Amino acid sequence: MRFTVLTYNIHRAIGMDRRFRPERTIEILGHYNADIVLLQEVDKGVPRSEHLDLADVIAKALRYDYYALGLNVTLKKGKYGNATLSRFPIGRQKNLDLSIRWRKKRGAQHTSILLPRGDRGCKLEVFNIHLGLSARERREQLARLLESPDIAGWSFETPCIVGGDMNDWRGVLWRQRFKKAGFLCASNRHEWSRWSIKTFPSYAPTAGLDKVFYRGPLKRLHVYRSRLKLAKVASDHLPLIAEFEI
Repeated sequence: MRFTVLTYNIHRAIGMDRRFRPERTIEILGHYNADIVLLQEVDKGVPRSEHLDLADVIAKALRYDYYALGLNVTLKKGKYGNATLSRFPIGRQKNLDLSIRWRKKRGAQHTSILLPRGDRGCKLEVFNIHLGLSARERREQLARLLESPDIAGWSFETPCIVGGDMNDWRGVLWRQRFKKAGFLCASNRHEWSRWSIKTFPSYAPTAGLDKVFYRGPLKRLHVYRSRLKLAKVASDHLPLIAEFEI
């Protein structure tokens, strides 16, 4: 079967014009209608986003029956983190702490998604992450994630996707960390390239910060960034879309 994964740092639905407009985020996501959506910087109960539960608002507007929210950062009022939306049932869900000492709280949201493959279906293990701003922080965060039982305890043949905002300006994470753990990078321009498709900043992309890595019996079919005019203003990142076959 084929399925589509979209990863998007929505910047709390506050655009480059500094306006809170969740309807823009909803329109963009609705255009691509991905099967699995990985969102970062998703507010819940925060004044800047009108105290809304953005994951719930977006999921209901686009009729995603299944979603999970992993809140990492606590503000004076409200919290924010990562949200995973799915057209397929979500079984297990867990938020792994990737926070490094005094730096901003970070997490990896792990969801087990049941794909409708064969009589019994097939579990796809999905990790939605937003890594730190420093190179050392990112290395430590990925070491913690890839050495955790949630990934290290599985065979390389277990279908697995790790996606999100990696903040990987130099394009080194695949070779330094993911390759050793058996992952390929779906978002690289070419299979063995160091550089990913550029998604940041949205109005004139110069860096491939948003990435999708995969492992197991998955085949990358197509990967591209959004070219919608609306996406250039709705967030500081562009959505990245990857189509797979299992």
